[in-house]
Amino acid sequence: MDVNGTVAEGFEPVREAFAANFTRLGERGAAVSVYRDGRRVVNLWAGTRDIDGTAPWEPGTAQIVRSATKGVAAAALLLLHQRGELDLDAPVGTYWPEFKAAGKDRTRVWHLLAHRAGVPVLDRPLTPAEAADPDLGAAAVAAQAPVWEPGTDHGYHAQTYSWLTGELLRRVTGRPVGEWVAEEIAGPAGADLWLGLPEAERARAGRVGRAETPETAGGLKIRPKRAVAEAYADPDSLTRRAFAAITPLPDENDPGYRAAALPASNGIATADGLARIYAALIGEVDGGTRLFTPDTIELARTERSAGPDRVLVTGTRFGLGYMLHGAASPLLSPGSFGHPGRGGALAFADPESGIAFGYVTNGFRTSVTADPRAQALVRAVRAALA
Repeated sequence: MDVNGTVAEGFEPVREAFAANFTRLGERGAAVSVYRDGRRVVNLWAGTRDIDGTAPWEPGTAQIVRSATKGVAAAALLLLHQRGELDLDAPVGTYWPEFKAAGKDRTRVWHLLAHRAGVPVLDRPLTPAEAADPDLGAAAVAAQAPVWEPGTDHGYHAQTYSWLTGELLRRVTGRPVGEWVAEEIAGPAGADLWLGLPEAERARAGRVGRAETPETAGGLKIRPKRAVAEAYADPDSLTRRAFAAITPLPDENDPGYRAAALPASNGIATADGLARIYAALIGEVDGGTRLFTPDTIELARTERSAGPDRVLVTGTRFGLGYMLHGAASPLLSPGSFGHPGRGGALAFADPESGIAFGYVTNGFRTSVTADPRAQALVRAVRAALA
C-alpha cells in the first residue's frame, strides 16, 4: 500500500501504524492528521476514496464521520456559554419551552451534553426524510417522555443528540446549526468540515460502506462482549431503540441525507478538518483564532457522567459533550477529550501534550467507541511522544 503525505521527524511510528492498518486490519481508504501546538506534524492518506471503487484517495477527500461531529456540536454550545449566551445550569425549557413536556421541565442544559437527559429513544422513530427536517426532529424529541428521570443516570443519545443540540442552538441564536458551525467554528479554524454538505463540495466526499472485521489483529480476537451483542440483537433494548431513532437506517451516500444537518450522525469532514478544529479548541492554529478559553477546556473535559451506560451497555465517561479517556474509549491520556464516530472515525484533543488528532475512513466496522484502526494510530502517537 502506497502511503501518501508527510510526517514530521519523530512521528514516523504513525506512518508505520497507518500502513499496517491496510495490511493487517483490512483498511480500504483512510486519512489521519495530527497537530502539535497548532502545527501539523502528520498528514497521511492512502487507499481508495470510495469503499466500492478504485479511484485513489486524494489530499482533500472527505468522508461522513458519524458521531465524531457530536464533539463539534458540543463545541458550539460551549462557545455560546463562553460568550455568556447560554447558561449550562438553566433548564432547557428556559430557551425551548416546548421541551418541558412529558416530565422534562427539570432537564438542565448540561444534561443534554452529558447524555443524562433521558431521551435517547423516540417512541415513534423518524424516517430519514423526517429526521432531516429540523422542525420535525425538534418536535419529536420535545414531546418524548424520558425513560429515566433526567439527570439521574446516563445513556448514549446516539441519534436524538442531533435535535437536542441543534434545536437548543437555534433557539438561542436564531440560526441553523449547520450555518452556525460553518461560520463560527469551521470557518475560523480553516477546517474542512460540514454539517449539511454544500452542493459545491459534493465531489470531495467519498462513498462509505461496511467493512468486514478481521477475525484477529496480531493474534488478538476482535469481537464484542456478549452483553453488548445481545443488547444490539434485542429490538426492545434501549441500545437498539436509540440507534433506531431514525428508521430505516439512512443511506449515508445519498446526497439528500448528506445535505441535512444532523450533528449526532452525518457530519462530513477531512481528517485534517477534524484535527484542525480540535487544535483550535486548545490553542492557535497557524497563528489563527483560538476557540476555547482555558476555563472552557476544563468544562469540556470535567467528568459529568461515568459508569455503566444504559444504551452502550459498557462503562463510559463523558464531560460536556465529549467522551473522556477510559477503557471503553481510550484516547491519548487521562486529560484528553473528543469523540469517536461509530465504526471508525475519531477526533480528540490532548491539552497537556498540545496534540489534536483526526482520523477518517470509508469502511465502517461494528465498533462504537474504540475502533482497532484508530486505536493503533493513537498508540503510535503516544509512542512518538515518549
